[in-house]
Amino acid sequence: MEITVNAFQMAQAQFDRVAGLLNLDPQVAEMLRWPMREFKFMIPVRMDDGSIRTFFGYRVQHNDARGPSKGGIRFHPAETLDTVRALAMWMTWKCAVADIPLGGGKGGVPVDPATLSTSEKERLVRGWVDQMWRNIGPRQDVPAPDVGTTPQMMGWMMDQYSKLVGHYSPGVITGKPVGGGGSLGRTEATGFGVIYTVREAMKHLKLDPENSWAALQGFGNVSQYAAIGFVDLLGGKVACVSYWDRDDRMAYTVSKAGGIDPHYLQSITDQYGTIDKDKAIQAGYTIEDADAWIEKDVDVLIPGALEGQINAESVLKVSDRVKLVAEGANGPTTPEADEVFKRNRVFVIPDFLCNAGGVTTSYFEGVQNDMNYYWTKTEVLERLDTKMTQAFEDVREMAERHGVFMRDAAYMVAINKVVQAMELRGWI
Repeated sequence: MEITVNAFQMAQAQFDRVAGLLNLDPQVAEMLRWPMREFKFMIPVRMDDGSIRTFFGYRVQHNDARGPSKGGIRFHPAETLDTVRALAMWMTWKCAVADIPLGGGKGGVPVDPATLSTSEKERLVRGWVDQMWRNIGPRQDVPAPDVGTTPQMMGWMMDQYSKLVGHYSPGVITGKPVGGGGSLGRTEATGFGVIYTVREAMKHLKLDPENSWAALQGFGNVSQYAAIGFVDLLGGKVACVSYWDRDDRMAYTVSKAGGIDPHYLQSITDQYGTIDKDKAIQAGYTIEDADAWIEKDVDVLIPGALEGQINAESVLKVSDRVKLVAEGANGPTTPEADEVFKRNRVFVIPDFLCNAGGVTTSYFEGVQNDMNYYWTKTEVLERLDTKMTQAFEDVREMAERHGVFMRDAAYMVAINKVVQAMELRGWI
């Protein structure tokens, strides 16, 4: 039986727990439990056949005490206002724990982008900007790509905003194509950021990466580069990845004895993370059911797809060998599953620390846009490694100092920074 998780209720429950640990003023806690601003709007789009289809768009700005709101725009059929609220809240904590001067925001449209032509997608994203341009901007709210959106779509959005405000404004959107105001290293950033934190956690746990195996859920951008990083940067092996097959409308797990080749799988994967099943089978890969990834006898689990995937039911399938869970996705582990990990002494790198590489490099992109001077990929990734390593150490030290779970420690670091900014600005 599939367990349905309300992401926003989960985000609030996680926050409430740590607010209690911090003895946070109840009035301040109430302010942080809810977004500061929410937008819901209609986007009529002229389709290629001449018909008009109505879409609905969302944007949530959770908290901007530390700087402009920051967060992606997700195009996914299951998108709801509550998922956007949760993701916006997590972005607030993510920016704070990574110590970048931004707040939390998120946007979305309930749509399967694979059902739209290129021109229909362009009209949809330009329509999103038409509705939101007065409430976004480099000093106000900076969107970025997320599930179902691409650098090209961000380029169209930046162009539409620039037309509406009357001047070139690349800093309004990050995750843009290189050559169109984008940053080198952004494509790899989130996945490599996951691996930088995995590397530090393995040092802490005294695990040898070269003798370690990982299993990943998802094979979108984050998981592709997390898999590549685990193999190329750490010298480990990846037992399997799962993926969503948009033709079959089903999820599968792809595995191979001796470990997968993430570069090869990436070469047969489309822009939505769907692996060419026939080519995989021809290359000697085994196709298993959707949940097989979580049952593998590995050292490291990297859930890199959607929220709520490791829950009270699925966590019972996790191998006793697993010592480390690195949350590449946002909110993949429910509080009930967290309790199981605590009992089993599984080290969890929480999502808003583990996958902060994307927003950190988005921040670097905005800095480069402001300077109108762009760094090399090596410079970007070195700066990212420094930021992620320091963020991991801050959270690990907090966890050890207070004897708390890593997720609680990450919240403690992040909430303290946000509350301090609210105090310094005179909000509380």
